[in-house]
Amino acid sequence: MKVALLTKYGNLAASTRQRFEQYRPYLKGEGFELEQHTLLDNNYLKQLYGDGPKDRGNITLSYLKRLRWLLSKPDVDLIWLHCELFPYLPGLAEGLASLAGKPIVYDFDDAIFHNYDLNPRWHARHFLGRKLHTTIGAAEMAFCGNKYLAKYASPLCRRSEIVPTVLDTEKFCPAVSERLEGCRLKIGWIGSPSTWNEYFYSMLPMFKHVAASEGSQISIMGAGKNTEPHPLLEFVEWSEASEVSFLQALDIGIMPLTDTPWARGKCGYKLIQYMACGVPVIASPVGVNCEIVEHGVNGFLAETDDEWHAAIRTLLHDPDLRRQMGAAGRKKVEEHFSLKVWGPRVVKLLRSVVTERANN
Repeated sequence: MKVALLTKYGNLAASTRQRFEQYRPYLKGEGFELEQHTLLDNNYLKQLYGDGPKDRGNITLSYLKRLRWLLSKPDVDLIWLHCELFPYLPGLAEGLASLAGKPIVYDFDDAIFHNYDLNPRWHARHFLGRKLHTTIGAAEMAFCGNKYLAKYASPLCRRSEIVPTVLDTEKFCPAVSERLEGCRLKIGWIGSPSTWNEYFYSMLPMFKHVAASEGSQISIMGAGKNTEPHPLLEFVEWSEASEVSFLQALDIGIMPLTDTPWARGKCGYKLIQYMACGVPVIASPVGVNCEIVEHGVNGFLAETDDEWHAAIRTLLHDPDLRRQMGAAGRKKVEEHFSLKVWGPRVVKLLRSVVTERANN
């Protein structure tokens, strides 16, 4: 069985690695042949994260290359489409996905429809607000990262499945060695420059105050350029090779969010990373966070500054509670958010789409 992976971004994007790349061993082990067609490559992402100018000429060529592939009558059995076919083009362009004449699985892990239906520009809302209805409506199946996304997709696609963002629990695992005595405890956050600017940066004064009052340190991975040196802050550049060791060194993992429609569509991957590494978590009670975090069991949900401070203080001062919550979080990830569980499920779902098309 041949599957075309039509990813929106290259493998520098977390969603590409999490929603597609990590499934390769399972798919190949079941006899799947994979070919990947990336729309916006890693150079685009480097420009995006670096606040550099976008190469619009290269973007146009990327769109034309994807169109040419669709028109070529590709020799594949299934198209696995990430997010959208042509960002910021109307639904008519999205309908071109059907030109290949192959069954489509639509996959999304963010509320990207809000880029259009809640866009501040009226013309974008008017002309693009329903563009993804075409994309999702043409798919035989939608892989939705959480319930919020499934609620959007279900009326449009005859078969919508909640497929959470998962990870390899063999790779993401608790540290083997114990923390050295006398080290400052670490409150940690991992993410991208966009999520740093959107959700964390405005709360940084509060977290610095908490860290100072509790004698702890804040470790940040992936913030990008919008950072300011501070004795209580440790900034680390993200890399795939170092993210696990970064997570394992944390004592508390945090995921602050503002309660917005976009945030409600997030899949809580930070929390899953922390928990897989045996780290207790504190998160804003927004969207899927309320499902992943069992308050008082594997972490805490905190909304106000006082609640954040109280939760951080409780965990910093109680090592037994940190171990207990960390173990509970690890267990939840192993049971519900592990690649070992979801790899075979995704294989089965993809195969069923092709089988059903052949039988109809």
